[in-house]
Amino acid sequence: MTLYPRRKKPTLAQVKRNPPPGVAKPAVKRSPAHDYEGSEQKALLSWLHGEWHRGTEVGQAYPVTYHVPNGGHRTSRTGAELKRQGVKAGVSDLVVMEARGGLFGLYLEFKATPPRHASLASTQRDWLALADARGYGAVLARGLEEARQVLREYMALPPTEVVGPVRRLESGTDWRG
Repeated sequence: MTLYPRRKKPTLAQVKRNPPPGVAKPAVKRSPAHDYEGSEQKALLSWLHGEWHRGTEVGQAYPVTYHVPNGGHRTSRTGAELKRQGVKAGVSDLVVMEARGGLFGLYLEFKATPPRHASLASTQRDWLALADARGYGAVLARGLEEARQVLREYMALPPTEVVGPVRRLESGTDWRG
């Protein structure tokens, strides 16, 4: 016969809900926020890749289009290191390295389709203005359909022609030979 009632060991779920004093509660796992912009941008590039395989005019942009991975969450140390390496705030998401319609290329700032879009940051607006002032196409596209239309319009422009011989730089290591 025992004088004191036996205590049951708490279950793991009970301990997680009410940890002993001095023990921190475990972080609540939340489902990650959906990256609508990233998903739509992937869909855009997938569409562009398909157009390239179909041989369409807009598909010609695929081999010369690249993404600038400026966004995302990084530690302050990593962010500082990337800045020292030349990363600049506000650079557009996609660059089309194809001169068309008298323009030197296209900077495309991509946002998700409203209402899931983010607002345009002042650094992004400044970058678009800088690109525009230097002879590049500079466009904000909100959503997949608007971005497709921008790319179709841009690639329908006649190729920019270079007047006179193309100059090559003498500095650097020759990679051609």
